[in-house]
Amino acid sequence: MTQSLSRRVVAITGALGNLGETLADMAAAQGADLVLIDQATIALPSSHNRLVLSGVDLASLADCQEIARQINRYFGRLDALVNGAGGYAWEPLLGGTIDAWDRLYTLNLRTALNASKTLLPLLLQSSAGRIVNIGASMAAKAGLGMGAYAASKSSVLRLTESLAEELKDMSITVNAVLPSILDTPQNREAMPDAEHQRWVTPAQLAAVILFLISEQASAVTGTGIPVIGRM
Repeated sequence: MTQSLSRRVVAITGALGNLGETLADMAAAQGADLVLIDQATIALPSSHNRLVLSGVDLASLADCQEIARQINRYFGRLDALVNGAGGYAWEPLLGGTIDAWDRLYTLNLRTALNASKTLLPLLLQSSAGRIVNIGASMAAKAGLGMGAYAASKSSVLRLTESLAEELKDMSITVNAVLPSILDTPQNREAMPDAEHQRWVTPAQLAAVILFLISEQASAVTGTGIPVIGRM
């Protein structure tokens, strides 16, 4: 495989999720040094080309500031940030709770907002900085019970567009991927009768993310790229 990310430092939040683990493996195969960030404990040691940061609350600006300090001490640089942390809930307004809206805002938007803000000083030192946010195809139109989730993911896309405009003359691109249903064990268990072969695999979505953080995508910024399989 081409080492297209050789000598690039890539930070991945939500690194323990299905997408995060797949993306990390594929980025490492292309030569990237990794910063793996998750709220849960990651059962991997740090090494010369991998910094593991467990127990991180990305909703806390102080925790994110500490991430920036540790990355700077460990690698002295950062070239790409993939905001993969997030969450999902089905919650109708009638009979549901308002708390779900606050919770999904925190999980999906605030985490990306905090990580981007605190890591920007490091990214600005890169000759070709990259930010990729994980949105959702649902950001365009919400279905029944999907209002809170869709609103939070739509906010991620608005953040992407606004930040891309802010940084477009600073050698940093900012993009989002907008996947439909990911083919994960959890989703298969929740929807056993669905046509799983129509879903997007984590590897397929990771391939699009890897393109967006590559040199080949230097002219792409401010976009939300649908990755919907055959849905």
